[in-house]
Amino acid sequence: MREILIQAEAIAKSYPSGRESIRVLHGLDLTLYRGEAVAVVGPSGSGKSTLLNLLNGLLRPDGGRLQLLGVDLTQLRERDLADLRRRRIATLFQDGNLIPTLSVARNLVFRRTLAGHDSAGAKAWLEALDIAATADRYPDQLSGGQRQRAALACALAMEPELILADEPTGSLDIHNAERVMQLFFDRIGARGLTALVVTHNLHLARRCDRVLELVDGALQPWDWSPSS
Repeated sequence: MREILIQAEAIAKSYPSGRESIRVLHGLDLTLYRGEAVAVVGPSGSGKSTLLNLLNGLLRPDGGRLQLLGVDLTQLRERDLADLRRRRIATLFQDGNLIPTLSVARNLVFRRTLAGHDSAGAKAWLEALDIAATADRYPDQLSGGQRQRAALACALAMEPELILADEPTGSLDIHNAERVMQLFFDRIGARGLTALVVTHNLHLARRCDRVLELVDGALQPWDWSPSS
C-alpha cells in the first residue's frame, strides 16, 4: 500500500477585500503519495500559489482538514511549521527566495546545514545545474535563469521529503529547462522524493505522474485532450 504524504479534504481559503472576501479555494481535496510527482495547472489567479503556501504552512486554511507527513498542519504552532520548512519541505518560489547578502555557495551551504546536513558536497549541486561559475556571486548578480537554478540547487541540497515548486522552469530557456527537468525527476526517482509542481509548462506537466487542474477553487483530473 502506498504511503500518503499529503491528505487534504474540503480545504477552503478566502482573502479579505473591503467589506467582503474573495473565495479562492473551496471544497479542495488532494491526496499525494510518497515518491510521486504531481503537476497542478490552471489559469493565473486560480489559487495555485495559495495552495502551495497552505501545504508549506505559510498560510492556514479557513476550513477543512489538512495532514502533511502524518501531522495535522492546522494544529501546529508557528515554530513547528517553521521546523518542517527547514528540514522536510523545500519550497521553490518563482523569485528564487535566495538570501541577498549571501553568495550563491553560502546560500547553498546555509540551506543544507539548516536542514541538519553537513556542508560536504553542497557545491556539487551547482555543478550539476551548470552554474558552478556563479558560486561566489550574489543573487542580484545573476540572471533570472541562474537564480532559478541556484534556488533549485538549494532545494535539492536540503534532501527534503517534499518539494513544492512554483513554476520551476519559468525563467529558463528550452535547453536549461530540459536539463533542470531531467535533474529534478532523476532526484525524485533516486531519493523517493515527493513533488507538487505548479506550472504552465505542459511539457513539464506531462512528465509528472499525475496532472490536476485547479478550477473554481477545487482540483480535478486534467483533460489530456489536444485542446487542453
